[in-house]
Amino acid sequence: MEIFLGLIACIAAVFMGAYLAKKQARTFSSPSHGFTQDTKLGDGKLPAVNYFDYGDMRFLHLGSPAVQGSMKISKPFEIHLEYQQRMMGWLLFTDLEKIKHLHTMQLGLGAASLTKFCNLMLGMQTTAIELNPQVIETCRLWFNLPENNDSLQVLIGDAAEVVQQKQWFGKVDVLQVDIYDQDAEHPVLDTALFYSNCKQLLTENGCMAVNIFGRHSNAKESAKKIAQSFGHDAVWMFRPTKAGNSIMVALRSPRAFDQHQLEQQAKAIETRWPLPTKNWLKALKPI
Repeated sequence: MEIFLGLIACIAAVFMGAYLAKKQARTFSSPSHGFTQDTKLGDGKLPAVNYFDYGDMRFLHLGSPAVQGSMKISKPFEIHLEYQQRMMGWLLFTDLEKIKHLHTMQLGLGAASLTKFCNLMLGMQTTAIELNPQVIETCRLWFNLPENNDSLQVLIGDAAEVVQQKQWFGKVDVLQVDIYDQDAEHPVLDTALFYSNCKQLLTENGCMAVNIFGRHSNAKESAKKIAQSFGHDAVWMFRPTKAGNSIMVALRSPRAFDQHQLEQQAKAIETRWPLPTKNWLKALKPI
């Protein structure tokens, strides 16, 4: 009897696994969602999007082993990856009392970690630009990204074009740039002209944070390109994370900050939000 019941349980598990696999496949390929591997925008073919759960972690992929973002399922609105936490380094240079009155824009949605944190945890007006519509749909289905509303707009678009649109000039207080293709070997946009266009979007006291990653990237060269537009006295750089991400923070208007001032700001940030800001100061320096 025990052998018989065990056999029944195994058969049931196989059928349940097949059902769940088909359900996930329909999610990413059915006409009701409209986003398949053949989805195109402009002249480029966009990769299929999928996700993978491992314990309490959910990882986003663009049809390759490279991780494009992740979420802690038990804490979906917090940022847990070290490099993404450092993408919030602009908080060190910002008046914390005005955060809810600022506008942030993310170029590249990823798993929506920065977008959710800025909008839901910081209460900021938030705009995200993403080229692949399937990434947006996946984030809404599986990564707790809210639908667009009065304070959140996730838009389909090409970041290279958006940074040249006059409607955004001088309207963005915080610009976060994290743009990679499915292989994640280098930033998709990493030229002096691109960073000059990014600067045009910022308000007078605005900040830009950029993630530099990949075996074909060069953080020092990227820093030089950013400094060409922002000035060498306006760019700060974190030393690389263990995973190899180098985060740059560039200020629209250069300002002087002493160590004590930054330490006090870091403490104030940690009392309000789950970010390890006091550790940042050990890794952050002007270029």
